[in-house]
Amino acid sequence: MKKKVEVYVLSGFLGSGKTTLLKQIIEAEKEAGRQIAVIMNELGKVSIDSDQVPNDTPLSELYDGCICCTIQDKLESTFQELLLKELDAIYIETTGAAHPIEVIDTIHSPVFANKIELASCITLLDVFSWKNRNNFSIQIQQLLKEQLKHADLILINKTDLLSESEVSSILFEIQQINNNAKYILTTFAKIPSNSWKGLDSVERKSHHSLHVQEKLNLRTFVYQFTHEIDLDEFENWVRNLPDNIYRIKGYLKFEHTSSIYLFQYSYGTPLYIKEIVKVPLNLVLIGENLNIEKLTKGLNNLENKK
Repeated sequence: MKKKVEVYVLSGFLGSGKTTLLKQIIEAEKEAGRQIAVIMNELGKVSIDSDQVPNDTPLSELYDGCICCTIQDKLESTFQELLLKELDAIYIETTGAAHPIEVIDTIHSPVFANKIELASCITLLDVFSWKNRNNFSIQIQQLLKEQLKHADLILINKTDLLSESEVSSILFEIQQINNNAKYILTTFAKIPSNSWKGLDSVERKSHHSLHVQEKLNLRTFVYQFTHEIDLDEFENWVRNLPDNIYRIKGYLKFEHTSSIYLFQYSYGTPLYIKEIVKVPLNLVLIGENLNIEKLTKGLNNLENKK
């Protein structure tokens, strides 16, 4: 009988470090000579993180919805396509709004019973976002707990941002939610080789349904720049963003430089990474109850100041 394809689910709220973890896993799997594929899900209509996946790794991108609910049927058809390849494993990077148990339900579909098996559900927790979770809506707070509750492995990430005592306190809190998972304290989502494999699955019982559009009010907004902008003006715009914007990612070009930069922003922390390829200057914003008109006006002003 043909060996089943292992499926790994990478879960965690916006900006928790899922793509950083995925890059490390892909490299480790390639070194081990294993054939893998990646499924990346984006809430919006464009992808930013897919550029982080090597060209020789089969990649399926699912846009404009969440695979745990609004585009669950697309996940099923994607499985069908990938299973035509000779694979050892499939890694699914969910959106930050995804409920892991509903992705797992799709994996356990009778259609794939003899073809795939859930290897593990890995949840990344940003310690800073957990510490300040009361700033989120009740629905987002519940989602954070659900992502922890159904994980086989929990990476408590960005531990360098807090003191040891604060991290210990957070570890104690989440062990009250899931005391059966394996825990690893990380920075930059760095984990030991193969530590995500061969885990015992936690028992998954009832869960709260938290679909993106129905319960969470999470939305994405995509803005495309036509030319370079002033860095100081952009950073001033970022500093004045409302608290309901949780994540920004995209490509930007600034005046007085010929380079393009990947911009990442989560929970008030910006990051710029120089890119060597030419890509569209798309900026993706994710948050609750976004004021699209105000956001558009602010970004338009950045371009018009040239």
